[in-house]
Amino acid sequence: MPYINIKVTDENVTRDQKKKLIEGVTDLMVEVLQKNPATTHVVIDEVPVDNWGVNSKMYSEKFKKS
Repeated sequence: MPYINIKVTDENVTRDQKKKLIEGVTDLMVEVLQKNPATTHVVIDEVPVDNWGVNSKMYSEKFKKS
């Protein structure tokens, strides 16, 4: 049973985009690893930008407009 966890920042990811991610990742597991889509689990975690860091900076601060 594959379990795929996708983490993204909580910046307006739409329901349609999430649906496409789930379908696309499931299709990829079927194509590459011949996994059963009925037992392939995909979880999308939306992380607040204050809880995400890049290049030693908080994502929310790094990309804040001056």
